[in-house]
Amino acid sequence: MKMILKTLSLVALLLPVVTFAEKSAEALAKAAQNPIANMISLPLQNNTNLNIGPNDETQNILNVQPVWPFELNEDWNVITRTIIPVTSQPDIFTPANDGRINGIGDVSFSAFISPKVSDITWGVGPIFLLPTASNDALGSDKWAAGISAVALAMPGKWVVGGLISNIWSFAGSGTADINLFTLQPFINYNFEGGWYATTAPIITANWEADTDHRWTVPLGGGVGKIFKIGQQPINAQLSLYNNVVTPDDFGAQWQVRAQIQFLFPK
Repeated sequence: MKMILKTLSLVALLLPVVTFAEKSAEALAKAAQNPIANMISLPLQNNTNLNIGPNDETQNILNVQPVWPFELNEDWNVITRTIIPVTSQPDIFTPANDGRINGIGDVSFSAFISPKVSDITWGVGPIFLLPTASNDALGSDKWAAGISAVALAMPGKWVVGGLISNIWSFAGSGTADINLFTLQPFINYNFEGGWYATTAPIITANWEADTDHRWTVPLGGGVGKIFKIGQQPINAQLSLYNNVVTPDDFGAQWQVRAQIQFLFPK
């Protein structure tokens, strides 16, 4: 009997710890799913675009996306987000089908001004595209700028919101002007143990292109999990998307997105 009582007492002591750990994992998952969370993070997002063109070629883009927040004052934060694309491009995108090209694409930088306290999390700010491509086939050779905004809510186990932007070119030696619209709605549902279901399609419209080459609209989703290696929290995610609308002749039919995000909560 004493042994049973001791065992029950030990279980009672451990239960709050387990519950706290589960709540911490869910809170960290929600922060990782918030594009403007007040948390330093380093997402490495790999997008493999499949079945491009008549020869069903493959494009791979690894986006290195450091997120760094700053405190503007006691009421506002500034969350900066940089996207550095490391690209492997099939010959269908090269000027004369002259073989596969690998290198760095054009870097984008955005800065969201966001209130520290608000019923709905939101942010707005400028976005810039820098002509940093290591090869002309990997970039536009144009400077571009625009505006970006994000809003989201976290009711219960859900994280629901969207990110929207439009950029326009204003300088550079590239021959094609840039007028690019991007919309990324996202819906996440968080389970126990750090697991979650997600959908976050990236919808784009190139307003400079003809109607048949303008829109990319994916549908799909995937799963993710928050876990730790040692003391380092990590967010891992795997998704599959089908482009139900894609530019004629050179648009990808499928996209596989795999992401590892290193989290540095305060």
